[in-house]
Amino acid sequence: MKCQTRYVIYFISAICTLLSLWSCNHSANLDRDHLVFRYNEHSNIPTLDPAFARNPQSIWPANQLYNGLIQLDDELNIQPDIAKSWIVNDSTNTYTFILRDDVFFHKNRVFGSDSTRVVVASDFNYSFDRLIDEKVASSGSWVLQNVRSYRAENDTTFSIQLKQPFPAFLGLLSMRYCSVIPKEAVEYYDKEFRRNPVGTGPFQFKMWEENVKLVLRKNPLYFEKDENGVTLPYLEAVAITFLPDKQSEFLQLVQGKIDFISGLDSSYKDELVTTRGELQEKHKQQLKLIAGPYLNTEYLGFFMGASSNEIKSKALRQAVNYGFDRVKMVTYLRNGMGIPAVHGFIPKGLPGFDAIEGYTYNPEKARALVNQYKLESGDDKPEITIGTNSQYLDICEYVQRELEKTGISVKVDVMPPSTLRQMKSSGELDVFRASWVADYPDAENYLSLFYSPNFTPNGPNYTHYKNEVFDSLYIKAQSISDINERKLLYTKMDSIVINEAPIVPLYYDMAVRFVNKKVSGLGTNPQNFLVLKHVKKEK
Repeated sequence: MKCQTRYVIYFISAICTLLSLWSCNHSANLDRDHLVFRYNEHSNIPTLDPAFARNPQSIWPANQLYNGLIQLDDELNIQPDIAKSWIVNDSTNTYTFILRDDVFFHKNRVFGSDSTRVVVASDFNYSFDRLIDEKVASSGSWVLQNVRSYRAENDTTFSIQLKQPFPAFLGLLSMRYCSVIPKEAVEYYDKEFRRNPVGTGPFQFKMWEENVKLVLRKNPLYFEKDENGVTLPYLEAVAITFLPDKQSEFLQLVQGKIDFISGLDSSYKDELVTTRGELQEKHKQQLKLIAGPYLNTEYLGFFMGASSNEIKSKALRQAVNYGFDRVKMVTYLRNGMGIPAVHGFIPKGLPGFDAIEGYTYNPEKARALVNQYKLESGDDKPEITIGTNSQYLDICEYVQRELEKTGISVKVDVMPPSTLRQMKSSGELDVFRASWVADYPDAENYLSLFYSPNFTPNGPNYTHYKNEVFDSLYIKAQSISDINERKLLYTKMDSIVINEAPIVPLYYDMAVRFVNKKVSGLGTNPQNFLVLKHVKKEK
């Protein structure tokens, strides 16, 4: 009996000890929760190698891990990064960058016993060599296609010479493709560098269990400071989970298990946002809504190489543009989270956005243009088929219903995103739904979709649109460094495209973020990049 009693006492004591330890650990975790920023990536992160940072799921963590020569602020102004200054020689198309001498790579075994070293100009030489190396096959090699040469003049001077003038070049250098990485790390990890990143950014790699969790820790050697001289970042860690379901991601947000979500998915948009684009009242105590212009134009494209009379007819293409109400579409299908595309192809957030008048809802004009098409073609039953994926089915079905009122029969063909991309690129779709998100912050990036030498697969001209006047203006704009002068040419080019109607602008997107109220310092920017070095969390 005494043994049993003693056993019970020991058992209770052990349980109490475990509960005490759990309580201490739990309390410690709660005490440190304000130092960890948590978010979910519903799409898997394929790599942490900046040479392959081609989509948001890779760019977001890469923004925390790496730096380049220059960076952009939230208004897309070019700012110093590792390069503290630069000189542009227009006569020789040469950019000379003067580097900081206090930037260190993350501590890592590749430098010997968890050591590090300072970044020098030859590191950019190596990083750019690797970017264009055919064996590496980087998705960002095109960034340097206009570069004639580059070299390290000395440890703190790096120069780049272009083949020809390209005013948007500094914006290109802000892309994560152009991040600096150490040769030692790539040679040590080889193909496993993708999951063992070594950079210079505000956070450094800690652990990655693919499809489960990625953890980044504060870089104690980071070189940037805030306006008060405090070293960035403020957070101790970033924790990323990989729940594939957006509804589950939303539930994690309202339960306080993650700190923000980006975008407005149909599975929860009505739960979070009113039709006026405001946060629903029941979430205002816990969350805040941050929204701003996003350099993304959603559109329908006509493949101008198609043989059908409908696609060849400018009158019918214009009828499609006049035939539906973009304001109503954005209000009810996007809960106001978008800007009706009633101007050109250039989205809000770039110079020239509202310089021209595009298409507004005019059903009478649409019907008149349909009748004009019928007379010109002898076709009494015009019909088009729109290729799309399931994410934009509601948008395409709305356009379908409205156009049928004008006399155009519309079919909607839903396919997987990969199939849509492939068929769009190969010219197999007469009409396709597409997005164009800016690679770099210059309207030239959007107008490049209509420059005839860029016909797919050689470039992004998916519509195979060709206009000699447009092409000549596009070439002329490349030699003009003054943005106000370029804007005038951009406006002319955009006007030509809108008049010829090889595309149907739907809406200019908005970057939408739902953020826990404990979080501060997380704004938004027209490229919808995630920048966490200025973020703080309250306890």
